[in-house]
Order: sequence, then structure tokens, then C-alpha cells
Amino acid sequence: MTPWRQQGELWRLEPPGRPRGLIEFIGGSYLAATPQLSYRRFLEALAARGWRIHAWSYVPGFDHQAQANAAWRLFRQLRDQLAAPAEAALLRLGHSLGCKLHLLAPDGGRRSDGLVALSFNNFSAERSIPFLAELGQQFRFRSEFSPSPEDTLLQIGSSYRQPRNLVVRFSRDTIDQSGRLIDVLQARAGDASTLLELPGDHLTPASGGLRKQFLGDWADDPARQRGMERLAEQIGAWSGAA
Repeated sequence: MTPWRQQGELWRLEPPGRPRGLIEFIGGSYLAATPQLSYRRFLEALAARGWRIHAWSYVPGFDHQAQANAAWRLFRQLRDQLAAPAEAALLRLGHSLGCKLHLLAPDGGRRSDGLVALSFNNFSAERSIPFLAELGQQFRFRSEFSPSPEDTLLQIGSSYRQPRNLVVRFSRDTIDQSGRLIDVLQARAGDASTLLELPGDHLTPASGGLRKQFLGDWADDPARQRGMERLAEQIGAWSGAA
């Protein structure tokens, strides 16, 4: 496997041998700035199974629609630049906030072969940033993400056109909102979305293996690594089930 390469705001990882397809990845808050580190072991597990990886590096803001548009443009530009084979599979993969940004893509998901949404999170700004409510009361302003949580679900129901979605919920994830997402997706005509529940928590996909790197094998958590390997296998199996 080739090393990670940075190209502007995107990080690229090439698999060994001929790629089976491309995964465009958007991570969640606080982890998204360094996807090549924060999600290294999970994304490398996917690359080891033949997937080319493009991962967006960004800092979350309040205007989620603008960030969704920016991510979509960057991914498209890099695809065009690399001239990927038209027959290769194209999957969109998101974790937490990253799911929402993929779901808000301006093409409505039509130019992909499916979305894998891990630990979908759609909380309000005040819930996501606890001190915001206190500041709002103190300075008499109210800040909210755009679109708001309710508007996000309405927009998904009316404008998101991709029928194939794998929504993954982890059993110990206390901030997951996959249930609301799958309800909205499955209410659409012709939907083929699936909800999958796996062992783990909100951070199951996130690991750079730093404890193992600096402290040795004894400091690693083999169960977390096995969980990421299992998830990578299931994403591959689902992608080929069309």
C-alpha cells in the first residue's frame, strides 16, 4: 500500500493492486481535520481490501450546506483530475457529522453507487456545543446550524435521491440518531436502505494506532482493531450486493 498523500484539502490513499472502487470519506467533528491520522486504521483496512480512499480534511462550522457543497466540489475535481474508470464503484462514507454533509450533497447522492453512514449525528448547535446556549442567553443571540436538524431531515426526505444506503449504528453509541435517519430514508419511494447494528461506540471507526506506535502492542486494544476490520469487510460485502 502506498503512503498517504495530501492534495489540497484531500488526503489520498492508494490500495495495493487494481482498485475495486473509490471511497470518498468525510469524518466527524474534532476528528475531521486530520482524517489520515484520526481514522487511519479504519481507512487503511478499507484500502487493504482494494478501495482507493479520498478523505476530506476540514474544520466543522455552522453552515453545513456550504461545507457539503465544498466537499462535493473537491471530491468531484479530484475524480476528474485522476480520470477514474467510469465502471469503478463510487461509495460515499461518512462518520457522525460527515454523514449529514454527504446527505446534503448538491447532487442528492445521484452520482454515487451508495452511501455508508456511520453513527449519524444531527444535533442542534446548542446540544453539540454546550457553552453556546449560555453565550446566547448572555449576549442575546441564537446560533444554529444551517440547515437546522429538522430542516436537514426534511431536505433528505425531499431532495436526497440515492436509494442505496447502509446506515450503521453502534450498540453503545449514546449520541447516535440513525433511527431517525433510516425512518426518513425508508419513507421515500423506491428506497433500498438498510440499518445495521454492530458492537461498539461512537468512536469505533476512529483510531490512529498511536498507543501501539508509542507504547507497544500491550497498550493496543485488539477488540477495537477487530471491530474496524469487521466493519471494513461488511462495507465491502454490502457494496457488492447491488
